[in-house]
Amino acid sequence: MNILIVEDDESICNILQSYLVNEGWTVYTSEEGNDALQKIHNFKIDLLILDLMIHGIPGEEVCRKVRGSSSMPIIMITSKAREIDTINGLNLGADDYITKPFRMKEVIARIRALERRMKMLSINSRTVMRFNKGRLQINFESKEVYVNGKLVNLTVTEFKLLSVLLKKPNKLYSRQDLSYEVQGYRDIGDGRTTDTHIKNIRKKIEEDHKNPVYIVTKIGAGYKFTFHPDEEY
Repeated sequence: MNILIVEDDESICNILQSYLVNEGWTVYTSEEGNDALQKIHNFKIDLLILDLMIHGIPGEEVCRKVRGSSSMPIIMITSKAREIDTINGLNLGADDYITKPFRMKEVIARIRALERRMKMLSINSRTVMRFNKGRLQINFESKEVYVNGKLVNLTVTEFKLLSVLLKKPNKLYSRQDLSYEVQGYRDIGDGRTTDTHIKNIRKKIEEDHKNPVYIVTKIGAGYKFTFHPDEEY
């Protein structure tokens, strides 16, 4: 797997690079936003580790530009530790968010979890499923989602979360269950990360995200996907 680290603190960048290379990954580095975007264009990057406070184009803008054309997994690593910063990062399209100071074992575990999810999507997903008389279509092989015939851009985490829900229609998942299915670990917090991902998916697939018909909430319990595949009827 090819990983790009975008970090302008040389010592942190060197530590990250050393540990990740030791894990067997190919690692590219950049300390500036424009250079990072150029490397993404020039090389086959599978995962992006992105600091927000970098030189040149801010990390938020780098994330926005990458997400505009790619579902590449993005892990934000930043000193911005407030809950609103985490939510904003996820809203920009990040798949995970780690605050400084961090432990390298945690970073590696998060990368491994994303790597497993990418492999699962690649190996286990070989079909197209349609819902609501074809209005919603998901292609597991190309990892593409269409709403009313129009391609919508989901992040890796959003795609995995939607896949988990729709493969078992009407099954109620708690936030902790979804965190385990998608992230590989149970969220011991208040579930706001999962809520944010669900909100972003709704904005992309629902005609009215404030009155969703695909992913509905059962207050105090969790979420479920309400439609069965078209081919079951």
